[in-house]
Amino acid sequence: MTLVKICGIRSIEDALATVASGADTLGFHVGLIGARAPIESENVGQIIAKLPAGVSSVMVTSIAEPERLIELARATGAKILQLYGDATPETILEVKKALPVQIWKVLNVADESSIAEAKKYEESADAIALDTLNKETGVRGGTGKTHDWNISRKIVESISIPVILAGGLNPDNVAEAIKTVQPYGVDVNSGVSNSDGTKDIEKVRSFVKKAKN
Repeated sequence: MTLVKICGIRSIEDALATVASGADTLGFHVGLIGARAPIESENVGQIIAKLPAGVSSVMVTSIAEPERLIELARATGAKILQLYGDATPETILEVKKALPVQIWKVLNVADESSIAEAKKYEESADAIALDTLNKETGVRGGTGKTHDWNISRKIVESISIPVILAGGLNPDNVAEAIKTVQPYGVDVNSGVSNSDGTKDIEKVRSFVKKAKN
């Protein structure tokens, strides 16, 4: 069954409602460049401490300095770090040596060169998260746009670690995305959010249902 991550959580109310809707994993934007739903690390720690057992939490960040990543992971209590930006395989291994965390490396899919890029992280990352690169603006992730799922499928077929699919997903297209890409999990933020950044829980329920069915 496909893992479902709901990202951009900013309140305990949204967190608990999202968990009740069947989500497996919650994502929190800490130090993420261009984040639509930023949250301070101390607030993340307070929310994570109140989550039911079995729900995993992901700190999503653009920070690439190992010392700062270790500090924030400890402050939040997140057991998974999802790294945008320029974190190298060496950075990932340094953080994992210091802490018992999983690390998902984000790749922004632009063309088939992303396949070779994904392979570089097979020995360090626990998973690859695929997001969309806006070729016009250069913005990496948070675009609300899909990318070429055929390239994503090739990445799934080419690497030995799990792939999490993100980028423009919503309740209307998630089933097709899973059928096409066959990812280990899917990741959504804006596709289930209200205009103020809070979660539209009806959309969350619909997304989870369609992803898991």
